[in-house]
Amino acid sequence: MAPMTTHLITGAGSGIGEAVARRLHARGDDLILLARDAGRARELAELYPGARTLVGDLANPDRLSWAFSHQQLPDRLDTLLHIAGVVDLGPVGELTTKAWRTQLDVNLVAPAELTRLLLPQLRLSQGHVVFVNSGAGLRANPEWSAYAASKHGLKALADALRAEERPHGVRVTSVYPGRTASPMQAKVHQQEGREYDTSGLMDPDSVATAVLTAVDLPRDAEIQDLTVRPGLAPRPRTLPG
Repeated sequence: MAPMTTHLITGAGSGIGEAVARRLHARGDDLILLARDAGRARELAELYPGARTLVGDLANPDRLSWAFSHQQLPDRLDTLLHIAGVVDLGPVGELTTKAWRTQLDVNLVAPAELTRLLLPQLRLSQGHVVFVNSGAGLRANPEWSAYAASKHGLKALADALRAEERPHGVRVTSVYPGRTASPMQAKVHQQEGREYDTSGLMDPDSVATAVLTAVDLPRDAEIQDLTVRPGLAPRPRTLPG
């Protein structure tokens, strides 16, 4: 019998990460969910019965190696899905170094460190690393400098990793979604001074479909970059609870 497919997911508690985790869980795949602390790990374990959890704070990437040394990592890993992220908008003239460092740490440095720590398991299974990036990873708009810088960096990380790991059989995909109904997008609307309206946004499940298309693609092919944008006739949606 073939071993169960194992995925490690960051950001499984809401938005796109929740949609991806829910669908992988529903089809019976083995999930390992990264949680920032023990309390969050318990919440995720209740959301996804049978899933395993791993505790590590993406906001403190320097401590991930130490945190993992006190926990059991999987022997093999088929997919590493980087979906967690943070955003803090503001003009360059007003953004603090704390805002810059937080977004760079969570959105770029932590994915790099998490990938480094799990590369042996990914190489063993000839696995797949998926970076859920952002449209901001391709274009920087006013007041998005720090977030866009972190996401442009994430694109560079993915491109370099893809070239480095091809000899090991590890696939690498970057997904660039447009605005998606999620708690993060609600925060963006608040920071932009606008009422949160989901009518022009994508459903997280739509982006999850794109992510899973890349993950499930037969091994004779690789989706390297995938841009997903709101459709022509979006329907009103409510923010999932």
